[in-house]
Amino acid sequence: MSLDSDTSSQGGDHRSFRHITRDRLLFEMLRSTRKNSKSTWKVLIMDKFTVKIMSYACKMADITEEGVSLVEDLYKRRQPLPSLDAIYFIQPTKENIVMFLSDMSGRSPLYKKAYVFFSSPVHKELVAQIKKDSSVLPRIGALSEMNLEYFAIDSQGFTTDHERALEELFSENAEGSHKYNACLNTMATRISTVFASMREFPRVHYRVAKTIDASTMTTLRDLVPTKLAAGVWNCLAKYKTTIPEFPQTETCELLIVDRSIDQIAPIIHEWTYDAMCHDLLCMDGNKYVHEVPSKNGSATEKKEVLLEDHDPIWLELRHAHIADASERLHDKMTNFVSKNKAAQLHQARNGGEVSTRDLQKMVQALPQYSDQIDKLSLHVEIAGKLNNIIREQCLRDVGQLEQDLVFGDAGTKELINFLRTQLGVSRENKLRLLMIYAALNPEKFESDKGAKLMQLAGLSVDDMIAVNNMRCLCGPDTKKSSGGGFTLKFDVHKKHAHRKERTWEESAWALSRFYPVLEELIEKLSKGELPKDEYNCMNDPSPSAHGVPTSSSVRTSPAHSMRSRRTGGTWARPRGSDDGYSSDSVLKHASSDFKKLGQRIFVFVIGGATRSELRAAHKLSSKLKREVILGSSSLDDPPQFITKLKLMSAELSLDDLQI
Repeated sequence: MSLDSDTSSQGGDHRSFRHITRDRLLFEMLRSTRKNSKSTWKVLIMDKFTVKIMSYACKMADITEEGVSLVEDLYKRRQPLPSLDAIYFIQPTKENIVMFLSDMSGRSPLYKKAYVFFSSPVHKELVAQIKKDSSVLPRIGALSEMNLEYFAIDSQGFTTDHERALEELFSENAEGSHKYNACLNTMATRISTVFASMREFPRVHYRVAKTIDASTMTTLRDLVPTKLAAGVWNCLAKYKTTIPEFPQTETCELLIVDRSIDQIAPIIHEWTYDAMCHDLLCMDGNKYVHEVPSKNGSATEKKEVLLEDHDPIWLELRHAHIADASERLHDKMTNFVSKNKAAQLHQARNGGEVSTRDLQKMVQALPQYSDQIDKLSLHVEIAGKLNNIIREQCLRDVGQLEQDLVFGDAGTKELINFLRTQLGVSRENKLRLLMIYAALNPEKFESDKGAKLMQLAGLSVDDMIAVNNMRCLCGPDTKKSSGGGFTLKFDVHKKHAHRKERTWEESAWALSRFYPVLEELIEKLSKGELPKDEYNCMNDPSPSAHGVPTSSSVRTSPAHSMRSRRTGGTWARPRGSDDGYSSDSVLKHASSDFKKLGQRIFVFVIGGATRSELRAAHKLSSKLKREVILGSSSLDDPPQFITKLKLMSAELSLDDLQI
């Protein structure tokens, strides 16, 4: 297997994570088949998993450019094309090998020649099965391990597609089950293929079991990060001997944690544009459906769009606070109208400001600006919808209480008062409030206090199960644990503060106080300051192992009053302020220019990562001058995470769920 010499962060210029993934698929796999093939066009055949790998990293136009005329599903009946060569990108499973042999064996194979690429290491038994068929062997142009088995969901993010990791690893019945071991094994394999692709060999840090002491029993749930770290380490050890030019010494950092480090981040309302779109709008992945005027002008028609990096407005606004995003969109629209005479005439004709509907009609009237107006009108519409939902669901009041609970400015009394008086708040948002309260005060739910609070909130039975199941993620007896996610009580002046205020990062917007624990852990990892009683390393790093000097990774700014962050009558943005999240300077170039940066940092969250954690990876890449790549079993928005918590109870099925 050939790997470009400049992919590792050990030296040379950087290419971003998704860029490297894309290049391997297009050039190392597809383009490599041209050398030994006389056929100009080829068929690309994939299974259900590898087709997703390809779709996250490449566009259809990219694939076509590499000589692929047709993309086929391995398990669907296909038309024989004996004059064409085929490229198989498949997982190395028994079922896939059977299908491949069925295609290429006998007197009438479906294709002229087959180039086979496996997404992960293939067992010797399966290779032997292929070699047994004498009719197939002469028709194989290549048999190779790509070692690329992950979804590149972001320029700095990937998932291993373990949507049921919470249920399979942390539920009451998970311990010792076949699913428990299978989940960990495939997760370790897929994480390892990230390092095969990047040509990186990491120092593997992991959260140690919280309950190793004389008074408690260590459970398999608590050992999940330890077991996964060992699995990844074993895979990497094999790569050192099987992949040519794979690094023999450490080139980067990997931190493996589970969802217990921060149970608040998946539930709390996140106020950035990206997070709010996925939390509040009915989206299918990155697909958003909206109505646009039909071409004949008589009615509207539905249009499906993707909110992704190819959209420059999305790329600019995704990490911005919703108020900042709304303000910027208003400025963009005003600027467009001021510079466009046709738009000015339209405005004068209709009076007042140009509406979203007006913008959509302009697309037809001004075809030369169609793409620009299209995207602008789309985001103006989305921001308008989000702001309406925020008002209708009283989300600013909900968000204020959420953050006050986390930072110790509110407690049980304020929560009870809110549940009694805020009748317009939905059951779902009351559930999220109670889940945050339960994460902060698990001991309250060991008595009847928790039951009374849930009753006051009007929660359903499965809602209550979701609250109770949060305890499965923190291990037994959290009160005795020193390393648990619920013991982050920092501020002695506030009785129940579970996050310390980041005084050096004064927020420019209301409801921006919250930050994920992962952000702090990444900064500590970068400085070599992870608590040794809570985090172990499979390979102890040398003193010079860290890619950035401490002085360059610590920001020093004067302290500010935290009270200025509290919500007032408006979003309250000081002009010219910079909160580190929404500024153009920090995020616009964070993913695009990694030249001469320090060693990469990889973080993997077992049990689902959040959009706030992905945002932190982008932010810290700029701040630490190191590319931070976030991986997880899945990327979950709050409704998804809550549903998964409910599924951790064996007696529930999907049909029982109300969320």
